[in-house]
Amino acid sequence: MPYILISTQIRLENGPTNVGDEFSDPAVMNYLGARKTTMLGNNFSEYHVDDPPRLVLDKLEKIGFRVLTMTGVGQTLVWCLHKEME
Repeated sequence: MPYILISTQIRLENGPTNVGDEFSDPAVMNYLGARKTTMLGNNFSEYHVDDPPRLVLDKLEKIGFRVLTMTGVGQTLVWCLHKEME
């Protein structure tokens, strides 16, 4: 999958960071050390890491991902990253 969205809450810039959904590439999630969780009341799963977004972005850059854009949505910071297909 060439795209990844990562996000964190504004007051949680030091982590945890949401790094994927239930359809994310398991190899990338394993590389990041992410754990898959399902919050009570949700019918979907998400991957989280304890690292702050800056460390997650550094790790993803090492495997070829580049930030396309970043924005704030309410109290959430979101980054969209892309990796060129080989």
